Amino acid sequence: MTNINNILYLDPGHAFGLSNRTNSFMNEYFTIIDQYQLNEHPLDPYCCIVVHDFADQEYLYKHKAVIEDFLEAGKVVIFGGHLFREWLPGCPIFTPRTIESHEDYHVFKKIDHPIFKGVDTDDMTYNKGVAGFFARVTHSPVPNGAEVLLTFRDGMPITYIDRQSTKGTILVHSGRDLFAHRMQNKSTDRISIQLLQWIQDEYKALQKEVSSK
Repeated sequence: MTNINNILYLDPGHAFGLSNRTNSFMNEYFTIIDQYQLNEHPLDPYCCIVVHDFADQEYLYKHKAVIEDFLEAGKVVIFGGHLFREWLPGCPIFTPRTIESHEDYHVFKKIDHPIFKGVDTDDMTYNKGVAGFFARVTHSPVPNGAEVLLTFRDGMPITYIDRQSTKGTILVHSGRDLFAHRMQNKSTDRISIQLLQWIQDEYKALQKEVSSK
């Protein structure tokens, strides 16, 4: 796997994520910057920007052109969280769900995608016996042509890939940062490494397409 810290991780500075700044995994695979440096930080060296669920979306909305330009250069943006400001191209505002049972949080694989290969859906649904940590809401309807990876039991999308709204690729997950699902001693530990590989593969495919035009 490529290891040149070419994935930019926007640090929201929230209390639950302070350990990311010194975590060996995060420092090995990411360049971590304060989220408020986005509009000033050179973005040419990076193939992907990861936006955390605690990110300041008012700030991102103010500087949404930065995200749009990055995507138009044939790159990748990953957002995990609940969108309430339209800063991410094509992504609909989050839709709260009416919950009648913990079974409403059950995760289903729409397709067998490499990011979630070998990951048990029960391991995604439940954390220490509690459902809802992985995803609680949805972004719906998804953009036309988007590839839905995960859904709730009623078919509402949890995670999708959008290659239509821009010249780049947008991965949206309506839950916690997908990279946070590691070191849990269950199959969800696979997500982080598989997602890292997907980023590099996706970027290569995007750049190949750009160079062929």
